[in-house]
Amino acid sequence: ELNEAYDVLSDPQKRMQYDRFGTIPGAAGGGSPYGGGGYVDLEDLFGGMGGMSDIFSSFFGGMAGGARSVRKEGRDMSVGLRITLEEAARGVNKEIVYNRLTKCPDCNGSGMSAGGHEVTCPDCNGKGRTVTVQQTMFGAMQSVGTCRNCSGTGKIIDKPCPECEGQGRVPDRQRVTVPVPAGIRDGQQIRVPGYGEAGMQGANAGDLIVTIRIMNHDFFQRDGENLHCSAKVSMTQAALGTTIQIDGVTEGEVISVDIPEGCQNGQVVKVKGHGMPRYNSSSKGDLYVHVSVEIPKKLNKKQRDLVESLAKEFGEDVKAARTPLQKIKDAFK
Repeated sequence: ELNEAYDVLSDPQKRMQYDRFGTIPGAAGGGSPYGGGGYVDLEDLFGGMGGMSDIFSSFFGGMAGGARSVRKEGRDMSVGLRITLEEAARGVNKEIVYNRLTKCPDCNGSGMSAGGHEVTCPDCNGKGRTVTVQQTMFGAMQSVGTCRNCSGTGKIIDKPCPECEGQGRVPDRQRVTVPVPAGIRDGQQIRVPGYGEAGMQGANAGDLIVTIRIMNHDFFQRDGENLHCSAKVSMTQAALGTTIQIDGVTEGEVISVDIPEGCQNGQVVKVKGHGMPRYNSSSKGDLYVHVSVEIPKKLNKKQRDLVESLAKEFGEDVKAARTPLQKIKDAFK
């Protein structure tokens, strides 16, 4: 069958015959090695696949005029919501203001004026699609398209609402309070049912999809349910050990961090249970404190003598103390 079609299209005379009459008498012929019934109909050739128009629709997105019904349900809408790390830790209710298509207040979403009714579309007789026939190089080609009068629904309103022009929805400013649960992560989404685009003529509304964006914090860095921060201690505190206090991520939280004796610069101290709350759970992650040991830049004479004595105790070589003359020279420099 493919060879017969090629034979028709490659022969100018046969092609002209097909363009005029839609068939080629004797194209396959009794002596044809491919058999046949005496003519080639390209629509019949692809009939097992739904016809030529279906093939065009599959490959070229409906070029031959495939019918498509109109969506009456409202579409989902998406917005972004920025919150702080503290709000993510404790949970918060945030109000969002956005524009959307909402139910028409004049007709209560029906799309009809007073005394209006839904009737069968006269253009398509309720089928929602119209059929047109065009003459092409392959002959008469039938295409099916969505009815423009009813937009594919098969129904029209005889007295549409003047405010929404029969759609049952109008643009409006919407306010909605979104409950953000504790422990939510950056990029996580919250679905608010029914607060998306309103449906046409009373159909169901879509949902509002809220994408959470958590702003960077000045002190804490988040890693899943764990928190990281930095803390400075003196060299004596690092050597002898100490306990420091830092403010937690939730309001009023004070965390005691035990710095071990002999703590090294860059050492990480873990404080269990003081990280972010886990989503939909009562447990929390951990806090990791990165210790930074500060070395004093200037020492008075008494402090220097004490440090030098400590160095001698450890058997360490240190720079000799400066003479009064060296100090005067350094001051002039």
